[in-house]
Amino acid sequence: MNEPRPDAPAPRGPGRLTRASAWLRRRRDTLLLSAVRGAAYGAGAGTVGLVFWWIRRGA
Repeated sequence: MNEPRPDAPAPRGPGRLTRASAWLRRRRDTLLLSAVRGAAYGAGAGTVGLVFWWIRRGA
């Protein structure tokens, strides 16, 4: 009764934005943890750099 027409276009899947949004939702915690870890490494490296700069300056 409700058979598809043979000349009808094939149904399209979800768009790129929908797929990207779903990917981000699934990996949100992992991405947040990576961002926090990167910020911590950056702050630590900056602190060590400032300490060595302060030492070389002759403080």
